[in-house]
Amino acid sequence: MEQTTGILSDLIAFPTVSADSNLEMIAYLANRLEDCGARVDVMFDASGQKANLFATLGPETDGGIVLSGHSDVVPVTDQDWTSDPFAMVERDGRLYGRGTCDMKGFIAATLAMAPEFAAQISRRPIHFAFTYDEEVGCIGAGHLVQALRERELKPRLALIGEPTSMRVVEGHKGCHEYSTRFQGLEGHGSDPGRGVNAVEYAARYVNRLLDLRGDLQQRTPPDSRFDPPWTTLNIGALNGGSAHNVIASKAQVDWEMRPVQPSDADHVKDTMARYCRDTLLPAMQAIYPEASIETEVVGEVAGLTPTSQNEARELMADLLGSNAAELVPFGTEAGLFQALGLDVVVCGPGSIAQAHKADEYLSLDQLSDCLRMLERLGDQLAN
Repeated sequence: MEQTTGILSDLIAFPTVSADSNLEMIAYLANRLEDCGARVDVMFDASGQKANLFATLGPETDGGIVLSGHSDVVPVTDQDWTSDPFAMVERDGRLYGRGTCDMKGFIAATLAMAPEFAAQISRRPIHFAFTYDEEVGCIGAGHLVQALRERELKPRLALIGEPTSMRVVEGHKGCHEYSTRFQGLEGHGSDPGRGVNAVEYAARYVNRLLDLRGDLQQRTPPDSRFDPPWTTLNIGALNGGSAHNVIASKAQVDWEMRPVQPSDADHVKDTMARYCRDTLLPAMQAIYPEASIETEVVGEVAGLTPTSQNEARELMADLLGSNAAELVPFGTEAGLFQALGLDVVVCGPGSIAQAHKADEYLSLDQLSDCLRMLERLGDQLAN
């Protein structure tokens, strides 16, 4: 535990907010894994400022186990922290700091156990997959999975260590994130008819999205185990305009949906595309022919689909002594690994209720439970 909390303190000190580079943290992870004999591959993104890490202990064979976590954290801007979010503090059996539960605690535990794994592994490799930009669309994991596909490397199982209070999760919704941008025509607020107010059209777009919530509830699959059981829509931000008396020429809507089934995502995208094409754009371009509406796909991450046969679920049931497996409404990188052909579960220390908030924390009890689970995994790897 002491070694794990020391590593976690080091990881928290890297301010790996998604908007910034994660290279210093990746170098730290690579050095620690190389020190215990792992074969380490650092995969840079196109900018050279972000990287995934994929490392292996054990034989060069298929059928390995992947321990996966993301290196990035959400911003602390405008949050009221009682201590420095990037300097871990222990109080009352809790470790406070940005990323303690989401999800550097799990990463720290795997690093602390890596030397033990190195000594125990015999026939089955164990892989460490640490990614970038999970919080903004699982971008790094998408690139990592593609790299593994091209290399024809075929691990068998994956454990995604997101905070689940150490409960096994076998399914979650997808996560689709978009930014829709409106280009209008600026003008004086005293004569709104002479301009194209991008904020007004963005507001109409938001209202149409909100109308779809009722449709999505009616489309709920009869056997859905999710909570809530239907596909959800959320408006994250609406930005635009410059002053009270100026017709806004630009606006942007950031929004997301969490599909329980692919057809729901298609329904939302098709409906909104028709609404823009048939209603909003004709009205905008009647005044200003160069007006436009463009939607950027930030990320479309597949959900984790529960399956009747799941070796990862069976392994975790053995390690934790529990056959229970749950579904959750939040998204992870698990669906990307499942699409690669792996059996996948999500299980990690900490509660999702603490993630993304001021004074984010991970309890020492949860971290201890995670270490015990990983110790049992090491014992299995020795057989």
